[in-house]
This record gives sequence, structure tokens and C-alpha cells, in this order.
Amino acid sequence: MPMNLDAVGQKSDPGRNSWTSKDALLYALGTGAGQLDPTGFELEFTTENSSDTPQRVLPTFPVVVGMGGGANAPSWGTFDFRMLLHAEQGVTVHGPIPPDAEIETVQRLVGIYDKGKAAVVRLENVSTYVETGAPAFTTRFAAFIRGEGGCGSRGDEFDNPPVMPETVPSFETTYATRHDQALLYRLSGDRNPLHSDPVLAKFAGFDRPILHGLCTYGFTGRALLHTLCGSDVSRFISMDNRFTKPVMPGDTLTVRMWVDAPGHALYQTVNQDGTVVIDGGAFNYVS
Repeated sequence: MPMNLDAVGQKSDPGRNSWTSKDALLYALGTGAGQLDPTGFELEFTTENSSDTPQRVLPTFPVVVGMGGGANAPSWGTFDFRMLLHAEQGVTVHGPIPPDAEIETVQRLVGIYDKGKAAVVRLENVSTYVETGAPAFTTRFAAFIRGEGGCGSRGDEFDNPPVMPETVPSFETTYATRHDQALLYRLSGDRNPLHSDPVLAKFAGFDRPILHGLCTYGFTGRALLHTLCGSDVSRFISMDNRFTKPVMPGDTLTVRMWVDAPGHALYQTVNQDGTVVIDGGAFNYVS
């Protein structure tokens, strides 16, 4: 069956999801919080009962709790999911995220785009807090599906991702991932064996299991938060980027940031060899 262009623009029924303090703590640890100094400046993200340190939630946490979408989501069509690659990710938050909450989410199939030998599918999930009805966050997701080209295109128009400047970055922040980072991150819900099973990883063409793209996204979000927002979650607004290369657990990640306007920066993430693993990044924040 070809990609389902007729479903473009359709929305799901509202679906509910909730999380607890423990879920937020696991996500923070899975994205490297506390590794540099377990009792230091990230204690607010890694503990819930430290003296004079109320728990805070990392602003990229919605990629875990807001990505499931609503109920009866529109069908993209029928294809081999082994041919799907996570191509793009974005999040917008509407203020600090509470450690415990319930949300209602509606998913929209934004578009299906013919890329010749592949198709790109874009989704948007809009979440509100059940208790108050207030906006919580929005997540954006794009999948690159190999072998599904020739399907035609329909959906919202998108600008090309920004090109990184050739100038020296305004800031650079470096974090090392752990060799067991994927095993930690998978506890937040993504149990894809590509990130844990050596046999499946070799079948997919990798020497060993790779790190989740959204884990790299979380590391990148921490760098943006601490470097450009002074670690203040209320100043973090949105981040969007493309995934360009896989990351291996144990890799060292450097986030390069170019501040090009008040409250706006471009960014990319590279590994220890200088290979760009996240590109086309755009970050909005309260300056």
C-alpha cells in the first residue's frame, strides 16, 4: 500500500498520558544529568528531596511523554518500519514542566513528502494539562522512510533547516556519554533493541548498539539550557534540529552555538571526531 496522502491534515482523538517524579528523574539521568558533578548544579533535575532544591524537569522531557500522540491516530500507510529513520525533532514548552502531571494530546499528520527514493512523514503532537486545560508543550517529529519515494507530496510547506555559520561559535559545551548510556535511556520508554541488542545492531549494519537519537537530543538540550538559559527552565522556549549521523554510547558530544539575535541561536552537535551528528539546529529562549 502506498503512503496515505488522504490522511494528511487529519487529527487523532485526544489521548491521555501521565508521569511521576520518578519518570522525570530517570529521563534526566538517561540524558546525562548529574554525570559531571552528582551533587552539583543539576541536583534539581536528578533528585526530588534535596534540601532547598525543588525538583525541576528538563525541557526536552516532552519527547518522552508527548510523543505518543492521541488515540486513533491517522495512518501514514503501510511500509516496512525497519526502513524508518528518525530525521528531525522539535519541542516547544509553555513554561516549566511539573514533576507529576497528566496531559491530553492530539496528534496531527502534518504532511507526507516525496523525496525521490524515500518519503518524509511529519507529525505534530499538541499537549495540554488535564487539570487546568492550559497549554503544556508541542512536539514535532519527522521520519525518513527509505524505499517509499514516488508517493507524491501533500502537507504544510517547510523552510529548509538553517545552515550553520562558518564563524567561530559563540559558545561550545562538551559532555561525554557513558558506555551504558543507551541502557539507561531506554528505561524512559524506548525499548527498540537496536539500542541494546548486539545481534540486531549487526543486522542493521552497526558494530554495536547505537545511542538513541533522542538521547543525543537530550544531551544537546541540556547544553542549550545551561549555556544560554543559565539553567533556568522558564527561559527555554523551543529547539528544532535534524539528525545526521548515529552516536555510539561512550562518544563525547560537543554542542556548538551561534547566537545570531536576542533570544535566538543556531546550533549543531559533533562527536569527538568532529562528525556532525545533529545539524540545522534552531533554539529560541528568553534572553
